[in-house]
Amino acid sequence: MVNTPVAFVLGGGGVLGAVEVGMLRALFRAGFRPDVVVGTSIGAVNGALVATDPSETVTDRLVRLWTSPEAATVYGDSIGRQLRRFAARTHLHSPLPLRRLLEAELGEQTTFADLKVPFHCCAASIERAAEHWFDSGPLVDAVLASSAVPGLLPPMEIAGEHYVDGGIVNSIPIGEAVRLGAELIFVLQVGRVERTLSVPRRPWEVAQVAFEIARRHRFARELASLPDHVRVHVLPTGGGESRDDSPWAYRDMAAVGRRISRAYTASRRYLAANVPPQPGPDVS
Repeated sequence: MVNTPVAFVLGGGGVLGAVEVGMLRALFRAGFRPDVVVGTSIGAVNGALVATDPSETVTDRLVRLWTSPEAATVYGDSIGRQLRRFAARTHLHSPLPLRRLLEAELGEQTTFADLKVPFHCCAASIERAAEHWFDSGPLVDAVLASSAVPGLLPPMEIAGEHYVDGGIVNSIPIGEAVRLGAELIFVLQVGRVERTLSVPRRPWEVAQVAFEIARRHRFARELASLPDHVRVHVLPTGGGESRDDSPWAYRDMAAVGRRISRAYTASRRYLAANVPPQPGPDVS
């Protein structure tokens, strides 16, 4: 029996991406390993680490990373200092803390060719107004490009072109996994698609709701157009926090441990109930 090609697709969502760590642990403990990893934004950060070590041990690294003081510094400036800076530039935060964190975890000189499984991450090109997939060259620069949330981090310049967060164009990129030949796809999403949208009541909610409609429309369209032989499982987060919709939720690291634990429990239950075990290698 030949193994079915497996993809882990890790979506965007900032600090909510901690749930993906719990989902990864559930997948590895259930016996699933990725043949390819696809990620956007925070999913590119988590996914890049998985591609360096596609085994359960990477989840221990991810837990340490998510709960580290270094992770808290990525968006750690005081609100007042951020807003004063915002008046003079287009972003609230310096990219240096995230770069230092990625270089420490991935290696400053690491390239896509060094990874143990193929990894693709998505960014949005400003000049071409287009989706762009990184699958070669320096790894840290590509992940920074995929994670450059507009307004929070500056665009990432690579070879004269400027890139912003891949979630702008493809927040849960299952289509790329299909293109790469995956037939069993596990979607690690941060919980937004699980929540019912409401009519905005506050000024900042207008943009949030509009962006979420566009994001979910793309995801639903890709799900509807899947080939018949491809199976997709959207893993559950186990529920969210009441403050997840706050405009400052992206800074809230306090709930990281709870998010990881809830997502692990919910995903283990889902996998046990819905996904047959992956067959072993053909030794006949």
